[in-house]
Amino acid sequence: VQLQASGGGLVQAGGSLRLSCAASGRTFSGYVMGWFRQAPGKEREFVAAISWSGGSTYYADSVKGRFTISRDNAKNTVFLQMHSLKPEDTAVYYCALDQAVVVITTPRAYDYWGQGSQVTVSS
Repeated sequence: VQLQASGGGLVQAGGSLRLSCAASGRTFSGYVMGWFRQAPGKEREFVAAISWSGGSTYYADSVKGRFTISRDNAKNTVFLQMHSLKPEDTAVYYCALDQAVVVITTPRAYDYWGQGSQVTVSS
């Protein structure tokens, strides 16, 4: 499985960005997809996850109400829409695939990872 993330960039505080992650190499539907982020000097942390049907979504408290995760199984793509961005959202964002049905927010549960996309929010 290959995961290719895109859509990062530089934005001012209060702005919006949309990340995309395209999967290839195997069946995409049926598995949990997640977004994680890692800021310099910090551990990788959970941001959001979505069940294979898209019917269940989970968010870190720090992004709840500002970020929305969604997926298009027909296009093998998962999205992360980010609004009201803050400087503390600055990080490299990673998409990941977990070959499971139950959503888990721990990074080590995920089997495949994208290369990361830099998001920088200026104050």
